[in-house]
Amino acid sequence: EIMNNDEVYNYDVEVSYKKDNYYKVSLTNTANNHQQIILKNKDSVYVLTPSLNKSFKFQSDWPYSNSQIYLLESIVNDIKNDKDRKFKETKTGYEFITKVNYPNNKSLVKQKILLNKKLNVKEVKVYDKNSVINMSMKVKDIDYSPTFKKNYFNINTVMKSSSVDSDEAIKTSKLDDSIYPLVIPSGTKLSNEEKINKDTGERIIMTFDGEKPFLLVEETANIEDEFTIVPTYGEPYRLMDTLGVMTDNSLSWTSNGIEYYIVSDVLNQNELVEVAQSINVVQTMK
Repeated sequence: EIMNNDEVYNYDVEVSYKKDNYYKVSLTNTANNHQQIILKNKDSVYVLTPSLNKSFKFQSDWPYSNSQIYLLESIVNDIKNDKDRKFKETKTGYEFITKVNYPNNKSLVKQKILLNKKLNVKEVKVYDKNSVINMSMKVKDIDYSPTFKKNYFNINTVMKSSSVDSDEAIKTSKLDDSIYPLVIPSGTKLSNEEKINKDTGERIIMTFDGEKPFLLVEETANIEDEFTIVPTYGEPYRLMDTLGVMTDNSLSWTSNGIEYYIVSDVLNQNELVEVAQSINVVQTMK
């Protein structure tokens, strides 16, 4: 569960891990059944979006760059690395409170980890500086001795097993209205907006000028005819209802058939996230 103001986003998560840094994390949005997969194998790190028949390829140290609520290894490392961790025994098991490391979201500061008597992780809650829960995860089942087929972590195998019927994919060929951010940095305002036609849809380019200028692009997402891998600079970033791409000065993601891209020479990563989150909250007129 991911909470953003009054919005709540629910995911079904399935994680597979194999020694020597093989990871497969399947995230399915329960509201629209939209699935994305983070895959790490010997070649690289990928974020697959079956509904678009597309994957981003990263040269990344994911998942080691920050805390990960759905990875046992990350949870254990957060416990080990926090010398000021708090621990107590409860009626049903044990409880840890530790610091967290989310460099792109400084408001997240601690987590509560609940284990049963057998030391299995049962629930994790991540809190902001106001002690408000921003993320929570409940574990249904853990298999400590899984077996995987030879090509289980191969990107083509993963894509084929997760392919989406073309009739089920979210398709948008037209942008009915511009979607404006509810959060805009002080001293900054919309100065120009342009809609242009693409070969397979539409694109809107919004320019925000002022003390902290940025560019916002919204366009209809294309479903690729053949599976396409896009080399990408940056890191995978989870943004409420989707996984996106975060760089030092940009953030891009796809939601409900629309691709979004924010870039700025001035905004830092936390500010980029604040603007992006306010776009996803509600479609609003300026």
